Amino acid sequence: MDGKFLFDGPEGAPVTLLLAHGAGAPMDSASMSATAKALAAAGFRVARFEFGYMAARRKGERKPPPRAETLNPEYRAAVAELGATGPLIIGGKSMGGRVASMVADELHTSGKIAGLICLGYPFHPPAKPEQLRTKHLAGLKTPTLICQGTRDEFGTREEVRGYTLSDQIEILWLEDGDHDLKPRKSISGFSAADHLETVAGTLRRWVSDLGR
Repeated sequence: MDGKFLFDGPEGAPVTLLLAHGAGAPMDSASMSATAKALAAAGFRVARFEFGYMAARRKGERKPPPRAETLNPEYRAAVAELGATGPLIIGGKSMGGRVASMVADELHTSGKIAGLICLGYPFHPPAKPEQLRTKHLAGLKTPTLICQGTRDEFGTREEVRGYTLSDQIEILWLEDGDHDLKPRKSISGFSAADHLETVAGTLRRWVSDLGR
């Protein structure tokens, strides 16, 4: 983590979101940028950051994604460096959300974060439904919102229904959405922008419920 953040949304927003990228795309990918802008339009302060291996690619170094758990210290460092003064929700896209989910409980217990948001959680690798990444989710104590496309190859609605997940986890299912939450409009009637608007609106409601 090189200490550089990409910001969207008002500086004085009451709630800040810290988002990490997925395994193969940077923090300024089209998907991450569209998501950040939609969340910022809903009144959130959005901060994006990159793990070290991804930042190194910008300098011409070719580094593959490391094992997700090895990135836990980098996520903790990002939270500390951001230094959000108000309520902070951590999370990210795919692997970024997975890493956040692995450090969430310790940060929540210590009062550093208010919740967790995962955008397209990688419940299992594509075409390998037996390789579940859900063990820690069964006992998760941090309030969590997972936004998932119903046809996400990393975990469809039909598959996820059979998983044992913490009662602290709420799942927003986005009709016909893929791993980027994008639907096929000709099939679903929804556009990618429609789904991002739903994500933003649901997050606003979910955050307001945290204070009750």
